[in-house]
Amino acid sequence: MSRRAQGSVRGSRTGRPIMALLDLLGRRWTLRILWELRETTLTSRALRQACDDASPTVLQARLAELRQAGFVELAAGRGYSLTATGKELLGTLLPLHRFAERWRGSPRRPGERRDDS
Repeated sequence: MSRRAQGSVRGSRTGRPIMALLDLLGRRWTLRILWELRETTLTSRALRQACDDASPTVLQARLAELRQAGFVELAAGRGYSLTATGKELLGTLLPLHRFAERWRGSPRRPGERRDDS
């Protein structure tokens, strides 16, 4: 995340790279945008539809942040796609995705509640 200014991380005084990354990834729609771009290039409109009609204002703000961070690029006339760095990031998140799929499919323990939201 060399393009992101240090010190602009919510909840952190250090601005360490891991804190900056987690701050960015924790913002609304960020992970969904990365996920939807994992295999294809999408126009802004198609990306908005893929993101369950997210607010265009929020979607554009996230895309700008992801572009500034070097994870997403805009190809004139084609739309948004992941950069090599964005693909690398998504690759690091895939084990977490596989874990979540296993966890979500695991049986509930007696008395355990699972938030379905």
